[in-house]
Amino acid sequence: MGMGTSTFIIRWINFLTMLLAITMIIFGVWMSTHHDNCRRSLTLPVLGLGALIFIISIIGFLGALKNNTILLWIYLIMLCLVLVAILVFTVLAFIITNNGSGHSVSGLRYKEYQLKDYSSWFLNHLNNPENWKRLKSCLVKSEDCNNLSKKYKTLKQFKSAKLTPIEAGCCRPPFECGYPVVNASYYDLSFHPTSSNKDCKLYKNSRAVKCYNCDSCKAGVAQYMKIEWRVVAIFNLILFVVLSIVYFVGCCARRNAARSRSKI
Repeated sequence: MGMGTSTFIIRWINFLTMLLAITMIIFGVWMSTHHDNCRRSLTLPVLGLGALIFIISIIGFLGALKNNTILLWIYLIMLCLVLVAILVFTVLAFIITNNGSGHSVSGLRYKEYQLKDYSSWFLNHLNNPENWKRLKSCLVKSEDCNNLSKKYKTLKQFKSAKLTPIEAGCCRPPFECGYPVVNASYYDLSFHPTSSNKDCKLYKNSRAVKCYNCDSCKAGVAQYMKIEWRVVAIFNLILFVVLSIVYFVGCCARRNAARSRSKI
């Protein structure tokens, strides 16, 4: 690859990533001023990633602009570390999300989930009292469970609905409990279940309680996280390929910069 081509590509790629990083930092600052603790918990990762991308991009941009081999070496080393980190995280994400799947229930279009089916990482994370307290407050604020009666106005609609993992696990008692359904958000708890599942006793019709303390709710959250992690892992694979190409172009730019200096 020619000297002008490689430096031109690196220069513009890093200029665009600088703009992306600035956008991420602005978004992170906005989240830090938001009153929703669910969004605020993502503030540090977003700000940290935005700052890291900005630093790497400005080093690469200046190195390509000035044909500075030292800056390009620093840029390539940092980019290499990012590539290794992405690869490690992606492999771990696929390992962690390898276990766990829903169980079909006769007569229902959605699946029920059991916490024991998921990896030890999910078990440790969701069974941690502090972690679950924060996640539970987010679930209560989301109003997903209380909106079910608005989405499904009749029992026929509700029974034929395809609920999300969180709706299936947190908004209703497990099917084996056998509580008669009054409407999408209310069950007849005067029925005494024969099931030994502790979730049957934990479920309440209260808007703030529902089945948020149930293992089935934690399993629903685990399934939701599993899907999200899989999406992130696939995105990281694509990002890894793109950054590998950028790394190759950066190597060409660094080599060409070294040659141009040796001719002076």
